[in-house]
Amino acid sequence: MLYDKDIREPLFDFLDNIYVPNRIIEEKQMGRSRADAVLVTPEAVFGIEIKSDADTYARLKRQVRDYNLFYDYNYIVVGTRHAYHIQEHVPKWWGIITVEMENGRADFYILRHPEKNPKVKWKRKLSMLWRPELAHIQEINNMPKYKQKSKDFVIEKIIEKIPEEILQLQVCEELMQRDYNEIGKVIENYKKQS
Repeated sequence: MLYDKDIREPLFDFLDNIYVPNRIIEEKQMGRSRADAVLVTPEAVFGIEIKSDADTYARLKRQVRDYNLFYDYNYIVVGTRHAYHIQEHVPKWWGIITVEMENGRADFYILRHPEKNPKVKWKRKLSMLWRPELAHIQEINNMPKYKQKSKDFVIEKIIEKIPEEILQLQVCEELMQRDYNEIGKVIENYKKQS
């Protein structure tokens, strides 16, 4: 039986070989769910849900709904217990990766490649960014700072002013460059300047 801990690190190695360059962010809150991982490439943001052999489908319907709001593409990664029925539980545009143990190692197979998610919402996708990251997007697009306005207001203005094809690349760049070690200082400096 494969557990999450058996899948996670070897999965990231597998994805590293497919998506070059990339950044993986683990355990990202999205709506009422938490993404097991978010894979960021220079062009797109992928949500990744892991269903080990020990997992059930109990929360999957809600998770699918939340993933669809946030990510450009989605993958579900399943152990052999779920491999034969998973297609019935996720939309046709979701990618499916199966995993099984072979010679003591996790072996991955792409059963179905993901297609562009037709349900992604820009407002939700931009909500993944921290306020200083949004401020940087505003700055490089010569937008007003809106320092006294809410994050939601700023997101609406960004969506209104920046073409999607440009914004897509900028969101990916912000997530690729995110520094969890420095974010406390960055946010503190941002608040001082407000």
